[in-house]
Amino acid sequence: MQHRDEIIVKKVISEIEIGLEILGDTNLDSFLADEKLKRALGMTVINIGELVKNVTDETRKEHSQIPWKAIAGMRDITAHKYQTLRMEDVYTTVKEDFVVLREQLKEII
Repeated sequence: MQHRDEIIVKKVISEIEIGLEILGDTNLDSFLADEKLKRALGMTVINIGELVKNVTDETRKEHSQIPWKAIAGMRDITAHKYQTLRMEDVYTTVKEDFVVLREQLKEII
């Protein structure tokens, strides 16, 4: 993995940890009722997707078990279709997918 990609991956891990910290033990109903929380985590999803878009094709191919395209796609949906975005999907992404992704990324560094 190129040094540049390693830096990006570490930044993604940091963003994931921030997102998990922001969400804490908030349940879905509380999340859906909290506009600030929804926007903060939406921005975290966008940040992660934007970072992932800068990972080289070489690293993407070498670590194809990581859903690079899906992560970037979630960023695009969150950024460009925010008003119609299902916030339940954002909650699930942070609560479940972030944990798995963090472990996958730690394994490749």
